Amino acid sequence: MFIVNNYLLAVVLCFVTMLCWGSWANTQKLAGKTWRYELFYWDYVVGILLFSIFLGLTLGSTGDAGRSFITDLKQVTLGNYASALIGGAVFNLGNILLSAAVSMAGMTVAFPLGVGIALVLGVIVNYAGAPKGDPMVLFLGVALVVVAIILNAVASGKVQRGGASRNQKGVWTAVIAGVLMSFFYRFVAAAMDLNNFESPTPGMATPYSAFFIFAVGIFVSNLVFNTIVMRSPFEGRPVTYAQYFRGGLGTHMVGVLGGVIWGLGTALSYIAAGKAGAAISYALGQGAPMVAALWGIFVWKEFKGAPRSVGWLLTLMFVFFLAGLGAIILSGAN
Repeated sequence: MFIVNNYLLAVVLCFVTMLCWGSWANTQKLAGKTWRYELFYWDYVVGILLFSIFLGLTLGSTGDAGRSFITDLKQVTLGNYASALIGGAVFNLGNILLSAAVSMAGMTVAFPLGVGIALVLGVIVNYAGAPKGDPMVLFLGVALVVVAIILNAVASGKVQRGGASRNQKGVWTAVIAGVLMSFFYRFVAAAMDLNNFESPTPGMATPYSAFFIFAVGIFVSNLVFNTIVMRSPFEGRPVTYAQYFRGGLGTHMVGVLGGVIWGLGTALSYIAAGKAGAAISYALGQGAPMVAALWGIFVWKEFKGAPRSVGWLLTLMFVFFLAGLGAIILSGAN
């Protein structure tokens, strides 16, 4: 299987993760013109699952290092299967809430709040589980990101989108999503031998098998979580599975593409974690709010007509995010 052997390459992969995690919601925005996000989300989940199989049968099954994808799946213990499956379920619940927040408050608001909170709590959780990197520099980076989150919250408070109550509901939904999403990565990382991908401990998973099991956890839990949300949506009328199956091929493929984009980012994050460490790999990928905010500002015009002070706040947000990510990178190089 493909294994990362140096820190610089691990950082590069984490930046690709950041781009993917910050960009997949564009597909939700595209589909949302004619398609409810609850229906889009099914295609998104299918995309993640299909990509996890594809990746396992390609990069996860090439080369002589480590165990191949199928071989590894056969030897993973039930406990590690359970850990990765739980990670998938926890992520899925948080991500459904994040998708709801995007539909109510927009990418520029929902992502920096939800994913930013997930970054802060997730780094703490992942570092406690697998300490790697200079903790002082790492948590300095996290503190700078906290400042960026606060600046974004202030900026969003100055903008009324679709009514104040709708925007506020989206903000609080993003906060809850962030808290939930801060824990999923640790469950998946616990199923892997992060110290030795070339000769992993028997019973533990490689990144490729862990990602597939995680994707199965997302898909299975979606049968429960998304069905509930379809019947009792955050806003609007309930939607049905009959409506989903009446969707056109193009509409479905937009959602699948969103899942593939997110899945690529997540898989690269797991692959990079062996060299960078779970906390650093997770933290770098969670620079996604900056990417999402750029899409929201310059492509979707979510802050069009906002006061000039909002522009300054958003500029400062980007500055603090970049400084925080720089500190996180340096923490792993020390």
